Amino acid sequence: MPLGSRAAAFAAFTASIVSLALQSAPGLAAEVPTLPGVTASQVNVADAVPATATAAPDSADQILDQAAAEQADEQVAYPTLAAAVADQSIPSNTDEDMRCLAGAIYFEARGEPLSGQLAVAEVILNRTKSRRFGGSVCDVITQKGQFSFVRGGVVPAAPSNDDWRTAMAVAKVAMKDAWETDASNALYFHHRSTGRAAGQRVASIGNHVFFR
Repeated sequence: MPLGSRAAAFAAFTASIVSLALQSAPGLAAEVPTLPGVTASQVNVADAVPATATAAPDSADQILDQAAAEQADEQVAYPTLAAAVADQSIPSNTDEDMRCLAGAIYFEARGEPLSGQLAVAEVILNRTKSRRFGGSVCDVITQKGQFSFVRGGVVPAAPSNDDWRTAMAVAKVAMKDAWETDASNALYFHHRSTGRAAGQRVASIGNHVFFR
């Protein structure tokens, strides 16, 4: 083959190679973004997952800490009954059973030692648990013929004084079971001056005798 023909053939071959390269390059470039782990959206999702995963334990820890604090508050070990009573906050709004129990403590045991007031509350709570005297604290207290201070099936309103605040605090201690009383299983009580107990004597506290 003459030299000029060879040069022309080589030039044509080279041109075809270059043309093929140029035609394939855009295809390769278009395929690159579809490779796994390369796109911006995939990178952002991967970055977002750890942030979400680390936020959840913080929320769970806060919930657990709050629950533990509430449980610890309910399980305070007091050195004395007086300390337990003094530690009770008196809310402005109390439920009906709390008011009934505090009323019974006030009218039946104000002026008695704290242990005697708590024992009166314990009798009422024991009656409520037994279901033989009523389905609620108020039902037990307003049951006909049980407590002389009840008028027409209603617990009278007590004056807002120190004795009432003490009665409210003692009622909270009793309902939270924050202090053990010597009359823990008593179902009845009476004043010492009214005569002999009709059942098994459990305790004698202040001016009251407790029995079951």
